[in-house]
Amino acid sequence: MTRRGFLKTTVAGVAVASVAAPSLLVPNSVAAPTPQSASETLVASLYKSLSEEQREQVTFPFDDPLRSKVDNNWYITKPKVGEFYKPDQQAMIEEIFLKLHSPEYAQTVLKQVEHDSNQKGLVDCSVALFGEPGKGKFEFVLTGRHCTRRCDGDSLEGAAFGGPIFYGHAAKSFNEGPKHEGNAYWYQAVRANEVFEMLDGKQRKAALLGSARPEEGTQTVALTGKTAGLPGISASDLTVDQKGHLRKVMGDLLAMFRKEDGEEVMKLVDKAGFDHLHMAFYKNQDIGKDGVWDVWQIEGPSMIWLFRGDPHVHTWVHVRDPEKKA
Repeated sequence: MTRRGFLKTTVAGVAVASVAAPSLLVPNSVAAPTPQSASETLVASLYKSLSEEQREQVTFPFDDPLRSKVDNNWYITKPKVGEFYKPDQQAMIEEIFLKLHSPEYAQTVLKQVEHDSNQKGLVDCSVALFGEPGKGKFEFVLTGRHCTRRCDGDSLEGAAFGGPIFYGHAAKSFNEGPKHEGNAYWYQAVRANEVFEMLDGKQRKAALLGSARPEEGTQTVALTGKTAGLPGISASDLTVDQKGHLRKVMGDLLAMFRKEDGEEVMKLVDKAGFDHLHMAFYKNQDIGKDGVWDVWQIEGPSMIWLFRGDPHVHTWVHVRDPEKKA
């Protein structure tokens, strides 16, 4: 099968690879989550339910540097959800997690977490709470293998998702094949490869590079603030059609998350300047040498979205307001 044929077949067979909702395609459309959003309300209830003993182990001041950490497989606190929290608290944690995702994707993402934790799911994750809901800034952070999620009611002003997040999946094996069968997030690479298909020869030369940045925990998503000289082809060098398709791809990346977070990302990207985005694909990490690029990224002065599909999917995300400190 040709590269173009692969892309057409895969897109046709994956229902989730749909065109982004219009609200994600309009600059400065809406805003961010609030303390009254569904997950944030549940975080407040969870905090109130904690015993003093529990608070000693999983609560921290809002400015604790631990809050900003991200990695691909880590536990922010020692206690595991299934061993440390009461059944009603475990139910709240699961509901917080589900409501951080769109209704269409929530169960798919939950099943991914279950799969990558040897079918244990969220009970194998860990939680930390920073600050106190209702008394100033607060943030809930859930971590585990292939999972870092945040919920902050926009306490961290100008930080989409409340700070850097991570998602990934090793579907049928640690070393996935070129088609990544069963991977919950491979559809995102298929969509990104459509942008590459639209590029002409000169553009492809600018977009196709050797190897991606190394994975180094929180440093992986360090933002440069630069509007030029970033890896890959600049959005300013794309045609109107190509640029529009890139925006649709970004909408599809965001479709798995709740609407408030998706809208905040696009608002911040447009504030920093959509034309300052750069997109890169990495030929040295092409599984199967089929020309369907498994590793790619979108980077701007205050954004990094690194999708590393080799040997399985790891995705690093950090989006900030360009006028706010990281």
